[in-house]
Amino acid sequence: MISIENVSKWYGKTQVLHDCSTRVAAGEVVVVCGPSGSGKSTLVKCINALEPIQKGRIVIGDAVIPAPASKLTAIRARVGMVFQHFELFPHMTVLQNLVFAQIKVLRRSHEEAHARAVGYLKRVGLASFEAKHPGQLSGGQQQRVAIARALCMDPACMLFDEPTSALDPEMVNEVLEVMTELAAEGMTMMCVTHEMGFASKVADRVIFMDEGRIVDDCASDQFFGGTTQCSERAQRFLSKIISH
Repeated sequence: MISIENVSKWYGKTQVLHDCSTRVAAGEVVVVCGPSGSGKSTLVKCINALEPIQKGRIVIGDAVIPAPASKLTAIRARVGMVFQHFELFPHMTVLQNLVFAQIKVLRRSHEEAHARAVGYLKRVGLASFEAKHPGQLSGGQQQRVAIARALCMDPACMLFDEPTSALDPEMVNEVLEVMTELAAEGMTMMCVTHEMGFASKVADRVIFMDEGRIVDDCASDQFFGGTTQCSERAQRFLSKIISH
């Protein structure tokens, strides 16, 4: 589904990704973790060309990045993206947020877009919130709307960039529950998160990054198994995350 091949990226003279390579199979759930500034969010944003890469390539199905600007909209339509800060249109209702891109990008009729939006709002437990604006919702509700909006585009895979880090602790579970259900249904997912409980429960694989490099790329049970199979750097990271 996703192939990341020798990807490097610079901001000016500062290299933020160093020769990163990995693959995500269809139906696989991969968690990307690591300390702040390790490049994990940048790597995920490169997958749908929200961040350009200067070396290597990314293949999503039959689409290849880097790609001409004229093809980026079609590529992004296939890759659902859920951001840390929701990125909903504040002047639109919840329903309008879900319908807009379906009509503009996928050229769906208003009737079909509306039907899909209503269905996915029900799917994330927000069926009665169609007419509300984002500012009237809690953070957890806004993030569930953002997930529903991404699902409305019928994505081949979903990317999550720290989807719970901007939420109050009591709102985290309602978002993780939706993500867990998506994983159980076979959605291909790549998720940047510090929620190690979620990662150990749902992830098939864990990628650990540090200083722009993929240090570990292994099965979830191996990463969390309490063995020395993962790197010493990952073990130090886990000891601090889990102990707190």
